[in-house]
Amino acid sequence: MRVTMAAPHHPVELTGEHVFLREFRHDDVADCMPVFGDERVTRWLSFDSKTRAEQEELVAGIIRRAQTDPRDEYYLTVCRRDDKQLIGVVRLALTGVCAGRLGGAIRADHWGRGLAMDAAATIVHFGFGELGLHRISAAVGPDNLASRRLVCRLGMSYEGRIRHHVFTGGAWRDSLLYALLADEWPARRLP
Repeated sequence: MRVTMAAPHHPVELTGEHVFLREFRHDDVADCMPVFGDERVTRWLSFDSKTRAEQEELVAGIIRRAQTDPRDEYYLTVCRRDDKQLIGVVRLALTGVCAGRLGGAIRADHWGRGLAMDAAATIVHFGFGELGLHRISAAVGPDNLASRRLVCRLGMSYEGRIRHHVFTGGAWRDSLLYALLADEWPARRLP
C-alpha cells in the first residue's frame, strides 16, 4: 500500500482529449467571470456568484495556495485545447490519507459538449497516476442531474447523502457523495 505522495508542485499542465488544464494566472479573472459570476453556474457550486473584486481575491488565493509545500490542492483552469480559451475550472483537493475531492464548473455556454467530462477524467487520471491517490470523491447537489451523470460515467459509486452540507443561495443544501477507488479506475477509464 502506498501512503506517501510525491506530488508535483508547480506548474501543472494536463492535456485531455478536448481540454487543456493549467495553473491559474492573475490575468484569468476576466475569463472567470462567466464561471464564478454567473448564477446559472454557481447555483450548482458550494458558493454564491462572486463580484469582480471577490473573484480577484479568489484567483489570488488559488495562485498562492498552488505555491505551498506540501501542495494540498490542484485548482486548475479548463481551457479548450484548440485555442486555449478558458471555459471553466476543475479542482482536486487532497484530503486525508491518499484521498482527493473532485470539483469543477464549466461556463454555461459550453454545457453539453463533453468538456466537463473530459476535464474531470483528465484530473482524476492525474490524481490516481501522478499523485498516487487511493480514493477520489465528489459531493454533488441532489438537483444537479448533469453532475450526477458525470460522476457515474467516471465510474464513481454513490455512497450516501450529506445533510445540510453546503450553505448557498441563503439556505442549507444537502450533497450526494460519490467516490471512486484507484483499483476501479483502470477498468472504467475513458479513452
